[in-house]
Amino acid sequence: MHIYITLLFLGLMIILLSCELFTNGIEWFGRKLNFGDGVVGSIFSAVGTCLPETLIPIIAIIRSVGGNGNSSIDVGIGAILGAPFMLSTLAFFITGLSVILFYKKRKSGLNIRLNKKIFIRDMNFFIVMYSSGIIVTLTENFTVKMTISIGLILMYIYYVFLTVKYDKISVDRLETLYILKFFDVRVSLPAILLQLSIALSGIISGSYIFVSNIEEVSNLMQISPMILALIITPIATELPEKFNSVIWIRKGKDSLALGNISGAMVFQSCIPVAVGVMFTTWKLNSTAIVSCILSMVSSINVLIWIKVKNRLTPLPFMISGMIYIVFILYLIMGVFH
Repeated sequence: MHIYITLLFLGLMIILLSCELFTNGIEWFGRKLNFGDGVVGSIFSAVGTCLPETLIPIIAIIRSVGGNGNSSIDVGIGAILGAPFMLSTLAFFITGLSVILFYKKRKSGLNIRLNKKIFIRDMNFFIVMYSSGIIVTLTENFTVKMTISIGLILMYIYYVFLTVKYDKISVDRLETLYILKFFDVRVSLPAILLQLSIALSGIISGSYIFVSNIEEVSNLMQISPMILALIITPIATELPEKFNSVIWIRKGKDSLALGNISGAMVFQSCIPVAVGVMFTTWKLNSTAIVSCILSMVSSINVLIWIKVKNRLTPLPFMISGMIYIVFILYLIMGVFH
């Protein structure tokens, strides 16, 4: 048991370190290709920090094809659904809590200043796309499932188009390209691509280690691998989004803090869900369905709040934290029932 848990955390550490390396590299990649700050922050950064939770279900699905059966499928589906749930509950809660903790250092105090139009657009995208992914579980019709999957991918492409065309979100001055700390080279496209290749290799390796050992731990503990994947995977792999948001909130850069989270939510509701619908049976158990419902409740609550109040405060994010606690209590009751 101890060796599996050790390897589990080793896999997570490799994922997180590699993700940090990737995000740094992808931001420089965008800058080198003269993309705007909005694209670099909302698309490249969001997608970069989403890589771990995106690759984990893909690798789990590949393992299932290789003969590892339903446990790998459960890990894959759990990771796909766990990421949006964590972003819409725990990540929102940590963002709101950060506003409260740093309100004396912030010019806007407890008021969250952001581009409301962009944030509302992101939340609308998430709610519609994620709902589509949930509803498709009601059918076994291959044509319907493929149509929904392709539709989700096309909608994300449309979202990227809108971001490139309209969004003007500024980002901080980029940190030094990490690879320059080890090699005496200039910032160049080959150096950036080398760093991205190293990072991607680390993310894939860490994801494989994690998926392999979460199955072993779940078997030994006699707990559904989907439950473990719903909780453990997203908490760890969503750390980059949470950590970035805390820093940006402290600096008063609220649009970046929430844009990073909402952009990741849109990505997670489209691409990983499309992969799950395409390559698995996409049968959700009661735990998965509850996580989906709570994720939607939290997101709709935040959306209604900003539309009705025409401003945003930490309160709706505190409610998101309560929703997360409700889910944890639900899981505990299910395990010990």
